[in-house]
Amino acid sequence: MNTLNHLAVVMDGNRRWAKKNGFLEKLGYSQGVKTIERLMQACVEEKISNLSLFAFSTENWSRPKDEIDFIFNLLDKCLDDALQRFAANNVRLRAIGDLSRLDEHLKLKIKQVEEATKHCTLLCVNLAISYGSKDEIVRSVKKLIEKGLPITEQNISENLDLPLDVDLMLRVGNAKRLSNFLLWQSSYAEIYFSETLFPGLTKREFKKIIKEFRKRERTFGK
Repeated sequence: MNTLNHLAVVMDGNRRWAKKNGFLEKLGYSQGVKTIERLMQACVEEKISNLSLFAFSTENWSRPKDEIDFIFNLLDKCLDDALQRFAANNVRLRAIGDLSRLDEHLKLKIKQVEEATKHCTLLCVNLAISYGSKDEIVRSVKKLIEKGLPITEQNISENLDLPLDVDLMLRVGNAKRLSNFLLWQSSYAEIYFSETLFPGLTKREFKKIIKEFRKRERTFGK
């Protein structure tokens, strides 16, 4: 049976879910937050130690300003909630991506939550914000050049935002692509594509996906 230590999720379909259910598109993101809570609970129950969530990509900066503002206002509120609840529940938050593009208020709040939860060990939630895998790899190589280190596979891996291999990549929302998310870390990840729009993902379906993953044969190219 396969061990699942690191689950990565592309949280797609928030706007389509809202439109399908007769809500304003932005409200799909609010419903998506509830799905994240279900995922976190299920990860704890299934003893998954790392949950990586694709919250906002480098490409998402091209979306309308009012939509971007809504997403980051929602993130601000979620960080307030995380500051109150994560440490109490032994959950750590780690943000990855090009955070330099965020406003100072949000960057400070992220640092506060990261600092407050850095000792937590039950579950680590890796939140990808202003993240693109190609950008992450380029930034890693630049770090090596600045440090005068040789450009090797090991050194690139160690200087990524998240130097942790993915076991299972879950893509919801009826699209069959990785969308520039954790490409390096997913070189031998198992991939599962679900037609469910992210806000509609239930704990039951999620556990069914995990059960299937554990039955798969992983050869790692051998």
